[in-house]
Amino acid sequence: MNINTLLPHPFAQAAVGGLLIGLASWLLLASLGRIAGISGIASGALVPAQDAQTGERAWRWAFVAGLVVVGAAAAALLQTPVMAVRPLPLLIVAGLLVGFGTVLGSGCTSGHGVCGLGRRSVRSLVATLTFMGVGVATVFVAGSAIFH
Repeated sequence: MNINTLLPHPFAQAAVGGLLIGLASWLLLASLGRIAGISGIASGALVPAQDAQTGERAWRWAFVAGLVVVGAAAAALLQTPVMAVRPLPLLIVAGLLVGFGTVLGSGCTSGHGVCGLGRRSVRSLVATLTFMGVGVATVFVAGSAIFH
């Protein structure tokens, strides 16, 4: 099965992906009362807080494992496009910059952009506008450098 035959229009693919992200974040909030901020979930799984309740790390590891397993299964079943291989040093630097950004912004796109905006958080609005603006500027600068 190919994702393009299942959902031929890219807007449909994006809409279904967005609905699934929204549903997953709502289920986490409704069931555990937790915000689906991936950087916070991952950091709490790796380095638990001193006052963490019993089972706090378990749901976090289950969430992270679900992201990896379901993502891999979807890629295998839906024959998603193959991405270009990037040099390892570039990936390491990019990962460190993303990690620094999530610490600096007190969260990531999922925590601020998906969950925070849904809760009408002003802090999340500012964070989302900032990272979207920087993303647009980066694409503009990188696109200008590549195509000129």
